Amino acid sequence: MGGNDQDGYYCTICGGIPPDKINIKQILVDGKGTGIDKLDWIIAEVRKLNLSDDTVITEELLTRTKALNYVPTKKTKEYGEALLLEYKKPGG
Repeated sequence: MGGNDQDGYYCTICGGIPPDKINIKQILVDGKGTGIDKLDWIIAEVRKLNLSDDTVITEELLTRTKALNYVPTKKTKEYGEALLLEYKKPGG
């Protein structure tokens, strides 16, 4: 593995992301397991905002998720519901 914390890490053979550096967590979106990259970070960032309104929390979760992951337009509502459920889990 090559690279560092500043520039990122990469496989010295293929140039891809090393498996131990991938941070994808799966949640159920519309009943299907769906990988969300950096989900723990997304939730932590939204928690820092100390929001109480579910609609605003969902919007913030979706904004951060869309910045790092593909969210199909037709499934935005379902992604929002799944993200909010994950956000509300104890320790989630």
